Amino acid sequence: MSNKYDCLKLENQLCFPLYACSKEVVKRYRPYLDAINLTYTQYIAMMVFWEHKIHSVKELGEKLYLDSGTLTPVLKSLEAKGFVKRYRSPADERVLLVELTEEGAALKDKAVEIPQLMANCVKLSSEEALQLHGLLTKILGGLEEC
Repeated sequence: MSNKYDCLKLENQLCFPLYACSKEVVKRYRPYLDAINLTYTQYIAMMVFWEHKIHSVKELGEKLYLDSGTLTPVLKSLEAKGFVKRYRSPADERVLLVELTEEGAALKDKAVEIPQLMANCVKLSSEEALQLHGLLTKILGGLEEC
């Protein structure tokens, strides 16, 4: 018979394996990202830019689930490395735009092997990876409504 405190056991928490997996996965990315001079947060930002060259800081924050306090130093660092440039929107000076540079676009060729290298570490089948992605996306969607 379970007691009212079973909900407080670490082994019964969904959040803990999510946290631990996230931390360990990011740790495994480190050597690959060090080779291309990116942190994990910079890497996910660059993935957004490789897909679409220009974003507002607000759009980027929404896509990456990052607030401006976290995102601003990431963008400043990427700009200092020459991978992006930041500027005010000509249509609305309140909007800060960030655009991928040619150097940042060229970095895509160096990063293209990283997803497969990481897939080799994770040891999930393609089907399992798609299922996990779907479940995690569902969790994120649910949290937005909460």
